[in-house]
Amino acid sequence: MQAMVMESPRHGLEPRDLPEPSPGRGQVLIKIGACAVCRTDLHILDGELAQPKLPLIPGHEVVGRVVQTGEAAKRFEIGERVGVPWLAWTCGQCEYCRAGKENLCDNARFTGYTVDGGYASSMLADERFCFPIPEGFSDVEAAPLLCAGLIGYRSLTKTGDAKRLGIYGFGAAAHIISQVARFQGREVFAFTRPGDEAGQKFATTLGAVWAGSSTELPPVPLDAAIIFAPAGSLVPQALRAVKKGGTVVCGGIHMSQIPAFSYDLLWEERTVCSVANLTRQDGEAFFPLAAQVPVKTSVQDFPLSEANEALNRLRGGTIEGAAVIVAA
Repeated sequence: MQAMVMESPRHGLEPRDLPEPSPGRGQVLIKIGACAVCRTDLHILDGELAQPKLPLIPGHEVVGRVVQTGEAAKRFEIGERVGVPWLAWTCGQCEYCRAGKENLCDNARFTGYTVDGGYASSMLADERFCFPIPEGFSDVEAAPLLCAGLIGYRSLTKTGDAKRLGIYGFGAAAHIISQVARFQGREVFAFTRPGDEAGQKFATTLGAVWAGSSTELPPVPLDAAIIFAPAGSLVPQALRAVKKGGTVVCGGIHMSQIPAFSYDLLWEERTVCSVANLTRQDGEAFFPLAAQVPVKTSVQDFPLSEANEALNRLRGGTIEGAAVIVAA
């Protein structure tokens, strides 16, 4: 199999020809069609997330077809299309798993971080943590749903029934979740990097009622805001934008330092919360909803050999929507 491998952080990915793995008990071998590129991949490659498996095949937004099953793996048929998300395995025994909070499992394993992921032509996955992919999405179109969609959806649920919703950082997750929010009858206010007129125009084409710079305040107070950009400075800015009782959701796995801010920004029962990982229940709720909307993903695809270029484009903020690596 072909793979792009990280030997150590901050050194980019190297192409490798590797033996194709064999599925163990409860595992499936997947022939990969596409794998979307996530900002979390950058955090891993840039050494901002500690202790990755090394060497590592990154990638956790994977779509492909089952080509072999291991012992006791009976959930999927050979040839069935599946998606593989960030959450790769949980223990089922810790206090969080027992409480239905498997996203917080003390012993969790993560695709493309602590187990090999989808920047490859094949991969192994625990069948319990794979999702059937709805018809109507190609592999490339479906790949961003596996993290940008799922984490975006979990972030959206944290806003409750917020009618006026701000979204900071209008990239892969935002462009998916803004469509879901509009389908649910919410008003979307989009915030981009200063000067990013193209990003603001993109947001309005997806139904945002207003789009502007992240340094601006919206024309009306917001009920809630989601921050997808990994910039801690946006937390106090979003708190300024939400009304009394409003919620600010931090949707990323990594964020730069949050600056000190005046208590009056938090007072009047405003709330700041984070989103950690996902649960299988999130997928069971999100994928039928994505098909119902239906979500239209905006993608820029790259061959597997150009994974570094895709990552550099994402780092530079020149990807509209989501970057997707095509394995075949």
